[in-house]
Parts: sequence; C-alpha cells; structure tokens
Amino acid sequence: MLTDATMLAIAQMVAKGFEFAGIAVIVIGTLIAFAKAGAMVARGLGDGGAAGERDVVPAFRKTLGRSILTGLELLVAADIIRTVAVEPTLQSVLVLGLIVLIRTFLSFSLEVEIDGRWPWQGKRE
Repeated sequence: MLTDATMLAIAQMVAKGFEFAGIAVIVIGTLIAFAKAGAMVARGLGDGGAAGERDVVPAFRKTLGRSILTGLELLVAADIIRTVAVEPTLQSVLVLGLIVLIRTFLSFSLEVEIDGRWPWQGKRE
C-alpha cells in the first residue's frame, strides 16, 4: 500500500516530468523551426526577396507556434497535477485557475496567429 508521503512524492515527480517535457518541447521545437527555415533559405525558397520571404516566415512561425502550443499544454498539465495532488489549498487552486486562463488565452491567440481562424471555425478551403 502506498503511503500519503509516497503518493505526494510520485505526484511531484510526475509534475516535474511534465514541466521538463513542456520546456523540452518548446526548446526543441524552436530549434526545428530555425533548422527548417535555414533549410528553406538554403534550398532557394527564401530567395527572390519578399516573395521568398513570404514562404519562409509563415513556415517558421507555424512550426514555432505549434511547439509553443504543445509546450504550454504540458506545462498546464504540470500545474494541474501540482495544484490538485501536491498543494490543494484554495489559494493554489485560484492561482491555477488564473494560470490556466492566461495560458488558454495564449493558446487561442497562437492558434489564430498560426491558422488565421478561431479553433472552432471550419478549415478554409
């Protein structure tokens, strides 16, 4: 049988794991976005002045935005685990609510920036 202290330690490790994964996704996604943009420029898709730049910049922003969104989701999961399992006080729940609200706003803003539409709107043809 697991004791309360053991369960708390496991919850803390899981939350730290999600935090690490969220940070890693953002960092690795940023590196991939730069690598993809560099490869596009090297292949000549970025040549031709403004026309080529219109291809590279949106691709870079889309890759970067997706990695940030995924990282934010993992960080929210870590916050939820930590608040519910580790520190279940009214103040921590209120702080969690504010954090989730801010991160949800950021996620929606990034989604609109990446796709040019709200998440609940249908795909453009």
